[in-house]
Amino acid sequence: MTDFDEKTRIELEAAAFRRLLQHLSERSDVQNIDLMNLAGFCRNCLANWYKDAADAKGLPLTKEESRALVYGMPYAEWQAKNQRETTADSLAAFEKNRPQH
Repeated sequence: MTDFDEKTRIELEAAAFRRLLQHLSERSDVQNIDLMNLAGFCRNCLANWYKDAADAKGLPLTKEESRALVYGMPYAEWQAKNQRETTADSLAAFEKNRPQH
């Protein structure tokens, strides 16, 4: 593995995270439940992890603010524009594989 200095590693990780957010923004057709069923995490998980990181540093960030950072808009707006009705198959898969946080 390449050894980067810590500053470079953090910059690369941040760039990868920004690219992931951009990709998810471009793929609003992929629903959170689909992400959960396939990968075990979704946009809401990313927002929660973002908030956890801010909390760990003592930085003020609300759940709504962290979601807006991940979704690129207020969560309610994203839901209204992009969220579809969940299928019975997707719900059944989610219940079977529900994360145990």
